Amino acid sequence: MGELLKSSIFFSDQHLCNADILPPSEVRARIEVAVLNFLKNLNSTDPEISDLPLISRKVSNSRVSRGLLTESSRIFLSHSFCTKSLMNENTASSFIRVWKVMEMCYQILVQEKKVTQRELFYKLLCDSPKYFTSQTQVNRSIQDLVALIRCSRYSFGIMASSRGAVAGRLLLQEPQQEVFDCSACGSSGYAISGDLSLLEKLVMKSDARYIIVVEKHAIFQRIAEDRVFNQIPCILITAKGYPDIGTRLLLHRMSREFPGLPILGLVDWNPAGVAILCTFKFGSITMGLEAYRYACNIKWLGLRKDDIEELIPQDSLIPLKPRDHQIGKSLASSEILQDNYKEELAAMIQSGYRAEIEALYFHGYDFLAKYIGKKIVQADYI
Repeated sequence: MGELLKSSIFFSDQHLCNADILPPSEVRARIEVAVLNFLKNLNSTDPEISDLPLISRKVSNSRVSRGLLTESSRIFLSHSFCTKSLMNENTASSFIRVWKVMEMCYQILVQEKKVTQRELFYKLLCDSPKYFTSQTQVNRSIQDLVALIRCSRYSFGIMASSRGAVAGRLLLQEPQQEVFDCSACGSSGYAISGDLSLLEKLVMKSDARYIIVVEKHAIFQRIAEDRVFNQIPCILITAKGYPDIGTRLLLHRMSREFPGLPILGLVDWNPAGVAILCTFKFGSITMGLEAYRYACNIKWLGLRKDDIEELIPQDSLIPLKPRDHQIGKSLASSEILQDNYKEELAAMIQSGYRAEIEALYFHGYDFLAKYIGKKIVQADYI
């Protein structure tokens, strides 16, 4: 504790641009130091309410780390700080929200409990309705707390919402539990836990040769029901849309456990599909301090421009919406997006259309497995 107190009020002098995974006792110590230093400033001869120095999560503060010996790249945050002040009317409410969330997380750690972000929202809504009126406010305050104390969210006892599923040639064993065979769980798959510490402890075995990430739950169910993993030795995983943290962490863990397996993404041909791939591949700026813990070197299997031209009927194409153009513009300006992804994105915008994976059913419900198999055999992924 003494050594911690010698540092600046919220560790801003350490220039650490990542969030640590720490045991509860160390997280509590960091929170206690924050409170003690805050009170120390209030009780000084020249009392003041200290601002909160947070690592900035703006795009301008993001950096790309590219592997020297691998193709992998990751998003990190640089050393630029922003502050939240009680004296600034624009940040006063968010300043208080950070302290409220910090207080609640400290209680969670003392009680040795775990909560989801949704549970935390309802607790804060009851305790501090003046400051918490939406889930978004809680989520942003958690991100602020991570940027302030430099601990991962699950070090604070916060679990991810459980949404993803995995199926196929994968054996999973939770601590002190029976081995679970993901090839025997039907089309619904094995539900991925939101307890990130549990996901870190999973024992995994597989004889698969590929990992296939599927954007949509309905497509995941179709190919799991067809037992595609018997024809193509693979593990199937889905986040049922935009990637949640639990699914991203499990995929990251599989990439470490099975480093020789290509990870292939099957998404709609639209800007949102590219954004989903990029989140799996690089992480997200809003979670920049811990993004690298959830990233993996995913390749784009489909749908892609050549598939649209050769396999998708014109009548199955759907006009792009304003939101598609907005996402496309944001992605196109990103320095992290590789050139062949930008070419695909430009083709989408130029055509004015998008295509969904379901459009392949024009060739029959069993065509999807054939499509995946052919693309893999030809190594047609980028």
